[in-house]
Amino acid sequence: MRAGDDAASLAREALDRGATALGMAGGDGSLGAVAAVALERDVPFVCIPFGTRNHLARDLGLDRDDPLGALAAFDGSERGIDVGVVNGRLFVNNVSLGLYAAFVHDPSRKTRNRLMAFLRMVPAALGRGRRPLSVSFEVDGRREEHLALVVLVSNNDYRMTSMADLGERTRLDEGRLHVYVIEAVHRGRLLGLLGQAALGRLPQAQGWLEWAAPAFRIVHPRQPVRAALDGDPVVLESPLDFEIRPRALRVLVPQGA
Repeated sequence: MRAGDDAASLAREALDRGATALGMAGGDGSLGAVAAVALERDVPFVCIPFGTRNHLARDLGLDRDDPLGALAAFDGSERGIDVGVVNGRLFVNNVSLGLYAAFVHDPSRKTRNRLMAFLRMVPAALGRGRRPLSVSFEVDGRREEHLALVVLVSNNDYRMTSMADLGERTRLDEGRLHVYVIEAVHRGRLLGLLGQAALGRLPQAQGWLEWAAPAFRIVHPRQPVRAALDGDPVVLESPLDFEIRPRALRVLVPQGA
C-alpha cells in the first residue's frame, strides 16, 4: 500500500481476486476502513498493530509492540466482536465530540499523545472562550438536554477512571455502546471534577455522566458536526444516529491471545 492509496478499495480488490480474509497494519483509524469491508463482505479480519495507540489490538489481547507476531492470526482462531456505527460509518473504538474532537481537527494543536492532549484541553475547558456543545440525547424513548464540553461514545465499556487514559475494555462483545459526558459546569465544579479524575474517581465526580444503550441519537443544533472517529477527524451531519452491531465483525487472533 502506497501513500494516497484507498485502503477500502484495495481490500475490495483483494477479495475480488479470491482473498478469504483481510488484514491491515496500521493505527485504529486505518484498521476501521478495512474492517468495514470485512464486515460488508462477511470475511474474517486480522488486526496488525502498527500505529500509535492501537486500542483495538490491546483489547484483543495482542502485543502492541509485536506487529509481526500478529500475523500468526491468519492461522489462528476466530471470534466475533461488536462494532459501533454512526450515520452509517463504522468505528471499532470510539467517537469523540467537543473539545477533544476540536483538537483532532486543528493540525496546530493535534498530538498523538493522549496525556498531552488532555493537558492542553484543561485551559481550554476552564477558559472564557470555551464553547460547550448544546446536545440532546434520545435514549430508550426519553430525551435529555445537556451542555457538554466532551462527549465520548465507545464500542463497549472502557471503565474510565481518567480523562487522560481510556483504560482497557474487558469485553468486546457486550452488545452495548457506552456514553461518557463531561458537562459544561461552572469552573469551580469543573476543577473538582479534574481533581477527582487525577485521583481516579471519575465515576463519582459531579459534572461527569455516563450510561449505556444499544442505540441512541444525539441532536446537535450546529451543522456540520466535527468529530473524531477512532482518532481521525471526520465531519458528520446531525442528528447522529448511533447503534451497535453485536459480534458482527469476524476477527482472527493468534492462538492463545
